[in-house]
Amino acid sequence: MTHLNDVRMVPPTATVSPQWAGRTLPALVQADARGADLTAWVAAHRPVVDDLAHGAGAVLFRGFDVADTTSFRAVMGALSDDVLSYGERSSPRTHVEDNIYTSTEHPSDQHILLHNEQSYTDNWPLRIVFCCERPADRGGRTPLADSRQILARLRPETVEKFERLGVQYVRNYIPGISLAWQETFQTDDRAEVAAYCDAAGITAEWCDGDQLRTRQTRPAVHRHPVTGERTWFNHALFFHVTSLPEEVSAGLRAAFEDEDLPYNTYYGDGSPIDDATTAELRAAYAAATTGFDWEQGDVMLVENMITAHAREPFEGPRRILAAMCDPIGSLSTAGRRGSAA
Repeated sequence: MTHLNDVRMVPPTATVSPQWAGRTLPALVQADARGADLTAWVAAHRPVVDDLAHGAGAVLFRGFDVADTTSFRAVMGALSDDVLSYGERSSPRTHVEDNIYTSTEHPSDQHILLHNEQSYTDNWPLRIVFCCERPADRGGRTPLADSRQILARLRPETVEKFERLGVQYVRNYIPGISLAWQETFQTDDRAEVAAYCDAAGITAEWCDGDQLRTRQTRPAVHRHPVTGERTWFNHALFFHVTSLPEEVSAGLRAAFEDEDLPYNTYYGDGSPIDDATTAELRAAYAAATTGFDWEQGDVMLVENMITAHAREPFEGPRRILAAMCDPIGSLSTAGRRGSAA
């Protein structure tokens, strides 16, 4: 893998900066002339894009002409032959067109915690790409954290336990509190849900009529299929009930038994993840976090297995589009979907 360690001109239209404004995450590709064609640049420089994504963990394209959904979709076509629909959903998004979605539609006064997209599934996207149609008046950044650094900051005994046991995800699909199962699985047919869950290694249980509970156990640590690097890649903290605002978490736990909570995580054997461990995870994420301010027309490619992303609260209108591509399941090399060796 080639690492780019200096600022250099990539003719004819952009400057590539692996380090800029005191940061290395994300790397920056800045159009030399405002309004340059990003689709054409990406198509001509895919090895550069891939090298930056695998090295830095994310790439910010700035100053190009990406004005709307149509132009963003064209960029996605240059980046990948496999732009994905949003399946096994865990957050509300609106489909705009042709597998382009809004970013997570979460109240603007709340944080969305750092996470690696769909790491709770068995067929996550290798990349998620964002496009800024309109930045917020204030706030609304998309913080990033290097998942390799997060892993390195954890105690060996913490990593060993998670690697040995994995992470168990328990979801209850409660309309009005979490996503309904019909929204999550994009069907009203219980048989289709059962078939999907069976194929994906998910245990599905129907409780009290139309109430669905699912359980799945996934590895906590993975190796990136290209770089071979070990990364902390899971939703163990993101879905843990204590990651909700304190008053929300307390209210849910007063109203529901733990097994009935909308989302919660455990070690893979079903034992609870203790408070000291969740505190350690939060500290590791915080220490690795960086951020930048969005500008209209920005496009950011996030290498999903290497970099976690989040969202800060914001004021005023904000519209960030999102697209996912390159499912891990499309790779043919055996063992790439398992935990790190």
